[in-house]
Amino acid sequence: MKKSFLSMKTTKLIALMMAMVMMLMALAACGGGSQESSDAEEAAPATITVTDHADKEVKVPAEINRIAVCDIFPLPSVLTVFFNSADKIVGMPEPSMTAAKNGLLGQLYPEILNAETGYIDGSNVNMEELAKLEPDVVFYSASSPEIGEQLTNAGFAAVAISVNKWNYDCIETLNNWIDLLSQMFPESDKAEAVKTKSNEMYEMVQERVKDIPDEERAKAFFLFQYSDTTLLTSGKQFFGQWWADAIGAKNVAEELTQDNSAPVNMEQVYAWNPDLIFMTNFNTFFPDDLYSNTVEGYDWSAVDAVKNQRVFKMPLGMYRSYTPGADCPVTLLWMAKTAYPEKFEDVDVIKEAKDYYKEVFGIELTDDQAKSIFEPAQSAGGGFAYQ
Repeated sequence: MKKSFLSMKTTKLIALMMAMVMMLMALAACGGGSQESSDAEEAAPATITVTDHADKEVKVPAEINRIAVCDIFPLPSVLTVFFNSADKIVGMPEPSMTAAKNGLLGQLYPEILNAETGYIDGSNVNMEELAKLEPDVVFYSASSPEIGEQLTNAGFAAVAISVNKWNYDCIETLNNWIDLLSQMFPESDKAEAVKTKSNEMYEMVQERVKDIPDEERAKAFFLFQYSDTTLLTSGKQFFGQWWADAIGAKNVAEELTQDNSAPVNMEQVYAWNPDLIFMTNFNTFFPDDLYSNTVEGYDWSAVDAVKNQRVFKMPLGMYRSYTPGADCPVTLLWMAKTAYPEKFEDVDVIKEAKDYYKEVFGIELTDDQAKSIFEPAQSAGGGFAYQ
């Protein structure tokens, strides 16, 4: 009997010890999980570091919900299609807003029309007004380092975006913009999709124009800015040169080496005698204005492009297509077909635009919306007149 009692006591003691051990293990497990959770929270970065297009390392919040753009006009449209939403865009320049109001961007994303524009006038940024928008990050042009310095000194996370770092190559520039955005917003990464599709469309054009004899290449003139006092074009160091090269044409103003736009006069235009003229949406004029000489002081009647009615207004989809932007690959196809209709007879630019936006950005355009890209509104060119 005594032995049985001791056995029972021993058994209870062992059971109690085992229970205590299991309790301690459970507590340790709970404590370990809590520590792991705490460590995970501490490991989540509050900021990330990116190298911008001015080759500066910039710390930006890991979570960015409010974006303002300074003097890089096409970027708000690129950001919007990148996110397939304009919710993050709290501020942008007035020229960007004008394009949005008169193009496809405002139609697809009406919320972008609520963005503020009053904090910037040209290259002058009102830091107090910008601060009211509480932006998590501010984008500015890499060619305006003074703005970048002002933004940084004011405490903003300022990221430079370049339009000319890649020699005004619109496709390469777009690819690099998307690459940087994909680093900043990995949840919206579209770098590979954009690069693959844009390069595919570029290579298709190159294959078709590569064997055009030099004497048969279209002689193109880019009418960038136009008024009764000013006629600006693209020489070798501006977007027009890249567009001409990309579609297998000659830029008649290639001899001009001034960076960015270059002023010219009608005597130079007569000497070049282009057989193809592309008018940008950085002015409010259309082909009929050249055909009818509506602007005082200019007579276009002796120019082959005008005599043969080969003057064309460039597209405007998400933004003015002369610059880098989301529309670049579609614009390239349109320009190539415009210059050489027989070589691109099978290319339906409406279908190509729809396929491109759906495939790359997940945006489904109607036929009418895609068609509107190639029928820009006159008012979209407002705000750029040079006096």
